[in-house]
Amino acid sequence: MKLKPLFDRVIIEPKEESKETQGGIILPSVSQEKSQIAKVVAVGEGGLPDGKEMKMKVKVGDTVLYAKYSGTELEQNGKKYIVIRQADILAVVE
Repeated sequence: MKLKPLFDRVIIEPKEESKETQGGIILPSVSQEKSQIAKVVAVGEGGLPDGKEMKMKVKVGDTVLYAKYSGTELEQNGKKYIVIRQADILAVVE
């Protein structure tokens, strides 16, 4: 099954969280922080979702920083994805 986002939605694949500190201490899963860096997997076509022209600024393959508690999480074929609005993307990481 292939997912195609609508309007100004973007599907991202979060990077895996670090399981140990810089000093080498292994962290339990409870205390690991959720990563806010992700790779763009699919991009909607933009359009007029709220009556305003919405042009897409990100493209497939971009690495982005996104808002911490945004989007809808889903799992497909053992991989975790998040569907978010383009407005929830804070920056493109270069």
